Amino acid sequence: MNDRLHCADSGEVADLAAFLGRLVHYDRAAAVRLQARAGGGALAVFGRPPSFEVLAVRTVRLAAPVGTPLDLTVSAGELLESVDEGAASVVVPGPVTGPPWAGVLPPRGGWEPVAGLPGPEAMRAAVAGAVAEFRARDEALPPQQRTRSERDRIGREIWSRTLGDTELPLRAVHAAQSLGFLRPVRASVPAGPPAAPAPVALLASGGWLRLRTPYGSVAMRRPGGTGGLGALLVRPV
Repeated sequence: MNDRLHCADSGEVADLAAFLGRLVHYDRAAAVRLQARAGGGALAVFGRPPSFEVLAVRTVRLAAPVGTPLDLTVSAGELLESVDEGAASVVVPGPVTGPPWAGVLPPRGGWEPVAGLPGPEAMRAAVAGAVAEFRARDEALPPQQRTRSERDRIGREIWSRTLGDTELPLRAVHAAQSLGFLRPVRASVPAGPPAAPAPVALLASGGWLRLRTPYGSVAMRRPGGTGGLGALLVRPV
């Protein structure tokens, strides 16, 4: 396609570049799905970091609404290379064959708040504690048990635990932390009309959970849920 999209804020473009960089760090062949509604003022970028079993989304406000809808899957690396932070723009590369997850996105609407989510500091502490526990248990394994399958078993046990009084597994919080979504909000984040960036929150819609932060969201199917198809509402997070 090679269409250039001009964004409303250079800081959001820098955040998008950081998000793409982390995805490529985890998987050099990573793909992302792009969506922008005709007449809409935001570009949504969906990705799936390996191992975390969640979908991640970063949205960027556009300087002007797009005239025609945009919905395609592209190389994360090529998109990253096209980011121009100085010009606050990004060039949409040509489409690629999308991975299976790209066809099964969370529902567009119907998101309702879920109670019981700890604050960001407590979430970061929970992730740090889980990482420390994994390392301690891994180091305590006798040589004959230090196998990939045993390490995977320990990891699944730890990261499947739920956070606070919610259904949200720790792996979703770990994903948000690893992708830079849980860092403290910088003073330069634009408030934008009509309100300041939304606080960290847990939302649910049908068979899906979504951890929303000012820097992006992670979404996953609820345990035992069937989930719905569609797309997250394209709007700044």
